[in-house]
Amino acid sequence: MLCMADTQQAEEQVEAAAGTAADKRAGRRTASLTKQIRAFAESHGGSAEGQLAHIGRGRVRIALVGANGEWGNLVADSLDSAKDAATASGITLQDDFDGDLAAKVRTGRYEWSRMAGIQVGGPANA
Repeated sequence: MLCMADTQQAEEQVEAAAGTAADKRAGRRTASLTKQIRAFAESHGGSAEGQLAHIGRGRVRIALVGANGEWGNLVADSLDSAKDAATASGITLQDDFDGDLAAKVRTGRYEWSRMAGIQVGGPANA
């Protein structure tokens, strides 16, 4: 027969195993984000800067601006994961996406036509 102590110990072991699995998934996701950030930086001038922003439900947007002005976004499952990936990839993190960082963003015809299409009755969104 199982006593209360045995049941509690079994529950703790299950919780520990579940926590370990979640930690492994989070570690793999952080490693994947790190790899994506490095690839972005390498393909856009050799370096990049970023800014982290909470977007809801615990998720964090990693806005990236390459040395050549190209930009992109990644989404992390947590602020810790985003910070760890940014640090491991070697990018510079900025507090805000304004001023110097925003001035480095290069937009092309596509972005301008999309903005005009949405706001001024230009081409329909497809």
